[in-house]
Amino acid sequence: MEQKHEKYRRLIARCQSLPPTPTAVAHPCDESSLKGAVDAAKEGLIAPILVGPRARIEALAKQYGLDIAKYPLVDTAHSEESAAAAVALVREGKAEALMKGSLHTDELMAAVVRRDTGLRTARRISHCFVLDVPNHPDALIITDAAVNIAPTLKDKVHIVQNAIDLVHDLGAAEVRVAILSAMESVNPDVPSTIEAAALCKMADRGQITGGILDGPLALDNAISAEAAKIKGIVSPVAGRANVLVVPDLEAGNMLAKSLTFLAGADAAGIVLGARVPIILTSRADSLTARLASCAVAALVANARRTAAAKAVP
Repeated sequence: MEQKHEKYRRLIARCQSLPPTPTAVAHPCDESSLKGAVDAAKEGLIAPILVGPRARIEALAKQYGLDIAKYPLVDTAHSEESAAAAVALVREGKAEALMKGSLHTDELMAAVVRRDTGLRTARRISHCFVLDVPNHPDALIITDAAVNIAPTLKDKVHIVQNAIDLVHDLGAAEVRVAILSAMESVNPDVPSTIEAAALCKMADRGQITGGILDGPLALDNAISAEAAKIKGIVSPVAGRANVLVVPDLEAGNMLAKSLTFLAGADAAGIVLGARVPIILTSRADSLTARLASCAVAALVANARRTAAAKAVP
């Protein structure tokens, strides 16, 4: 792990005192997904349950010299069955997290959101990128850049709350949420500024809890104290945001990939709002980012386990 990824290393280190999280790995049928699960298991982050065609997975492990003998393997015929079987393991209480293998994200999420057999909760499902940006003091969370294409105001309430809860699960004392737009003033001609103002007022009224919200904010004055000062913005969030809520998926995707490919950031990915955290990784992810995604899921699973234990009289 390179020195620049100190924030990810801290996340991974926080998991060392936790038991590995039982994780259903759906269809790990290529080198990167199978190796990612094995590497995370070696680090003590997850206890993988491999779900996919047995012969194919065993051949892959042999080809790349991966020892999977100690991991349970649920045999399935194809990727759709793998997704359904992985979700079933969660419903049966055998797994506390779900990890995407080499199947399409849509296949996995279709099994997750299925009404009768899926993992729905009262929350809207949303995605968070947890970015380790070199020379930036804190990890940055961008949401939603992978699941909700054009979220409504109602959707954004859940998206914001999911992100706030995530930051608390990761151990941060204060959650500072910037609702992003192209400007920092409310403009009736720019819908994202209206939604930003509404979300902030909803937080004032207790409809969103656990974080400090401000918006609309442009990206510069959300993360740069100097930019906020020049524009005369006085706010506990401006220049100090650790959560960036984007107007839509296109904006979020471009922002996350700009930071990744132009600023050298690594992006860990997690889906929230389901019964368990869902680890979404990409074939382009570095080893550090893969391990960080598993660490994030492990910390979320641990927070839920702790909350459930406290709720028992």
